Amino acid sequence: MTVTIDQVRSAAAALDGSVALTPVVEAPKLAQLSGAAQVWLKLENLQHSGSFKARGALNRILALNTAERQVGVIAMSAGNHAQGVALHCARLGIPATVVMPRFTPLTKVQRTQAYGATVVLVGETLAEAQQHAHILATEQGLIFIHPYDDPLIIAGQGTVGLELARQVIDADDVIIPIGGGGLAAGMAIALHDAPTPPRLTGVQSASFPTLVRQPVADAPLSPQTLAEGIAVKYPGSLTKPIIDQHFDDVFAVDDTAIEQAIVWLMEEQKIVAEGAGAAPLALLMTQSARFAGRKGVLVISGGNIDNRVMASILMRGLVRAGRLARLRIEISDAPGMLARATSLIAEHGGNILEVYHQRLFQDVPVKSAELDVVVEATDSSHVEAMLGALRQAGFPARRLGSMASLPE
Repeated sequence: MTVTIDQVRSAAAALDGSVALTPVVEAPKLAQLSGAAQVWLKLENLQHSGSFKARGALNRILALNTAERQVGVIAMSAGNHAQGVALHCARLGIPATVVMPRFTPLTKVQRTQAYGATVVLVGETLAEAQQHAHILATEQGLIFIHPYDDPLIIAGQGTVGLELARQVIDADDVIIPIGGGGLAAGMAIALHDAPTPPRLTGVQSASFPTLVRQPVADAPLSPQTLAEGIAVKYPGSLTKPIIDQHFDDVFAVDDTAIEQAIVWLMEEQKIVAEGAGAAPLALLMTQSARFAGRKGVLVISGGNIDNRVMASILMRGLVRAGRLARLRIEISDAPGMLARATSLIAEHGGNILEVYHQRLFQDVPVKSAELDVVVEATDSSHVEAMLGALRQAGFPARRLGSMASLPE
């Protein structure tokens, strides 16, 4: 089986008016940071369900006959396909069951349930969830809707490429996240038909480098990746040959790079992206030489990130940038010493957020104490200035461990 450009065009006609035509925005600051000539972002995180998955899901659902619609459907997903299926089944009055791995972020589970789908949490991987979904499909006579390895799903995702070809006509590169490969395969078919096809580059999580052509050292498969949307153990049998044919290369990025990319998108573009959606920017930054001086489009595939995870990532971003730091200060356990140390920090423009006064549980002399102070600063040099002032005043002080900078 294969998927043709005519099938993608048919999907676009079928989906017209039922899915969002998502915008493309230019990101000059990201181009400056990466060395690219221009950077655009295709914002599929603004899709109705928060990701591109709503496109393929609807295209497949529209192909159900009357009897199949009455019986209902079942899907397997880590969240975005689940929400796409649940959204459109609710709109069309079709019963939907979704099997999700246990590691699925709570936000995605709750949103899927809010659309009216029955959610079953089973398994530690997508493969285990899929196996259980097939069992339920057989037992209950439900129609299984695959998240990526289905011609109608691929054609539906390919409508992203049709839109992009009209929105940006002179792109040199398009970077696309790849899990099972439905989006990548569909967009490849659509963009291959463009007057001047761009170079296609795929990006995967370093924990799941299933299509990466260069070996990824020390990257055991793990469901704990931040990019759970592309944490797929095996690519699709339909999608892989299309990707092999049309993609120039596929690279992997680790969670540190993805985390930094989420922060950049939020700070520089005011855009919320989940791990998989931020992976193209992570690749642009870590493989900047590949894209230097070229015009590139990053497909921000989804924005369904757990609020707690997002808050943690943003705070860790402040630490990485030197805007939050934890200092350990040794003081004499005498009246006024705590006030003197904290006054020095304030005099040098530091804002103290937390103070831990340790007397009993540290390896320090009985007449001494240690302060662990979390301070807000403008950058790392500001932190060093505060440390210098403390040491000059007779307070031994050091900066405690923080996140390493993103590699060049």
